[in-house]
Amino acid sequence: MVMNDSFKIDELELIRSKDIPYSRVLSSMCTTPHPVARKAHDLFVGTNLGDPGIFIGTMELEKRLVSMLGEMLNHPTAKGYICSGGTEANIQAVRAARNITQGKNLIIPASAHFSFEKIADILGMEVRRAELDDEYRVEVSSVEGLVDENTALITGIAGTTELGQVDPLDELSKLSFEKNIPLHVDAAFGGFILPFLDDMPDFDFKLKGVTSITIDPHKMGMATIPAGGIFFREARYLNALNVDTPYLTSNKQFTLTGTRPGTGVASAYAVLKFLGFKGMREIVNKCLKNTSILVEEMEALGFEPVVQPLMNVVTFRTEKSEEIKQELYGRKWVISTIKSPKAIRFVIMPHVNGEIITEFISELKKVLKVV
Repeated sequence: MVMNDSFKIDELELIRSKDIPYSRVLSSMCTTPHPVARKAHDLFVGTNLGDPGIFIGTMELEKRLVSMLGEMLNHPTAKGYICSGGTEANIQAVRAARNITQGKNLIIPASAHFSFEKIADILGMEVRRAELDDEYRVEVSSVEGLVDENTALITGIAGTTELGQVDPLDELSKLSFEKNIPLHVDAAFGGFILPFLDDMPDFDFKLKGVTSITIDPHKMGMATIPAGGIFFREARYLNALNVDTPYLTSNKQFTLTGTRPGTGVASAYAVLKFLGFKGMREIVNKCLKNTSILVEEMEALGFEPVVQPLMNVVTFRTEKSEEIKQELYGRKWVISTIKSPKAIRFVIMPHVNGEIITEFISELKKVLKVV
């Protein structure tokens, strides 16, 4: 092979070094992949689940992973697939419900992820936003008031992006079941946390009104990016997404993307098999412990949590949220902010340990003197 003398791998290494390392990131819901995920990823580089008749083993692995995740979501025979992430999963959930119900609007909490803005644009549907209660969870009465004969789907959140809150999904499930309207649960973040809590609120297929769930292995599942997931209670929802694919090794395809890397499947499967549910619980408990440490440190500095964190997402009220964020970013520390109420936001992922928290608090004290 003739190589271009002007190319050196050092060029890529230099460019990559400009990225802020996860050890300075306290805002992302993604994290450093688990070492076993990296090995599995490398093994499956170049695989394409879009052509399953060629990548027979990779497709078999996806079926195993879907079964494992279905079991984790209290429905071992759930139907679904591994996709690029929460946005694609939410698109597919809405699309399937629309195709089955022929509805023209979807109801989401005001706290829902911005992916639903994209969904409304892509599918040409009306988004109706339900109000939140004092704990920033959706008001079920507000949802009920928005329902009409053209409602295709109701959505609840299990781990809101801004606050990590869980909507009253048991009540939403009853409403959806009574109204015969599909209920989608966006558990992109919470799906790999809630099953491992000692006092887990019901959020999954245990609730009879739940028809679909989004869950992202590349978040707390520590798989390599991209690795999202969409799961349905019944096969008819997947079938409602089918298109003919006459020139591939399969006749039909229900996925949104045609080409799908097998790396997400392999890395997510490897982490779950390597750690097991017991190991996952230990990871979650560690993150919750470190979240508690951060809360104690922040309270000692005079910050008040917006709500007591249910999971490893926590926000603190401050009128100087943007100033603090920008000053920290200038020092190569990344946090985020929310607008209502004004607050700074943290996500304590597996890469965040006690040493990082101590270092961050030390830097924050310097920033507070500036802002």
